[in-house]
Amino acid sequence: MTSAPMSGRKAQAARNDELILQAARAVFTADPGAPIAAVAEKAGVGISALYRRYPSKEALLQKLCGDGLKLYADVSQRAMDDEGDPWEAFASYLRGIVDADTNSLTIKLAGTFQPTEELYHDAVRAGDLAARLHRRAVEAGVLRADVTVADIALLFEQIASIKLGDEERTSQLRHRYLTLMMDSLRVPPAHRDLPGPAPADEELQVRWYPSR
Repeated sequence: MTSAPMSGRKAQAARNDELILQAARAVFTADPGAPIAAVAEKAGVGISALYRRYPSKEALLQKLCGDGLKLYADVSQRAMDDEGDPWEAFASYLRGIVDADTNSLTIKLAGTFQPTEELYHDAVRAGDLAARLHRRAVEAGVLRADVTVADIALLFEQIASIKLGDEERTSQLRHRYLTLMMDSLRVPPAHRDLPGPAPADEELQVRWYPSR
């Protein structure tokens, strides 16, 4: 059963929406303080067309982060469904999140807008999947037990901060350092103990509350 093709007007609206979201991601990950007009300019659409879809900058930021959370959850669920080699399943999750690049949004947009109830639910689902993947890898004896879920979250952010050259070169470098990171995570570890305590969940969550 196939869906009916969209009318010309609906198809154009869908194209505009995709252009807006691509432009918004590029604009706001480069400069979270940029005005919404910069998104319309980069997308090549009129400001009125943008406002018809997203009535405010905050609504646009909420949409970007909501899409990012759903993508993170989709990648995690695919890895969770993989019942093959435990390390390869965990490694596929790590590679998938790096390719999805959802952490670039976390680095730039955390604390710049008010999360919605839906975003909280999506964050809980993504967090639950990450915790389940982590627990499964530890219990299988392939991931060092002193590495926490929060450790992995900050490692993702470190990798997302790597930007050099064009998109292809940036991806190549991110996977280079991801491979180095995975070598340090896998059992047996190169070092018995890690320096300092792991970051607390509260340390990560507080960044999502706008400064008052």
